[in-house]
Amino acid sequence: MASSTDFVQYITDQCSGAGEITTKKMFGDYGVYCNGKIIGLICDDCFYLKPTDAGRALLRTIDLRPPYEGAKDYFYIADVDDHDYLATLISETYKVLPEAKPKKKKK
Repeated sequence: MASSTDFVQYITDQCSGAGEITTKKMFGDYGVYCNGKIIGLICDDCFYLKPTDAGRALLRTIDLRPPYEGAKDYFYIADVDDHDYLATLISETYKVLPEAKPKKKKK
């Protein structure tokens, strides 16, 4: 089951205080980016955040699970209705994730 565009927009809005939040459709679900850096996934209308020590320290409940079959565990974020909490969680996660590697130019 793919994610609804309404849920994707809701998550984007809820995380907006952390920076520029964008999503990209991937295989029927979505990657979630903060200032151009991937920080999580939306799969089957559920929000998953990349696991970091900074995120773990802020989480109210630690729930690790794979967003799709065969994936590594991510933090499952059930509490998506608290805008300030999500923005802080995203912001702190963003700070510790490595910068994206530049894409090689095609010849």
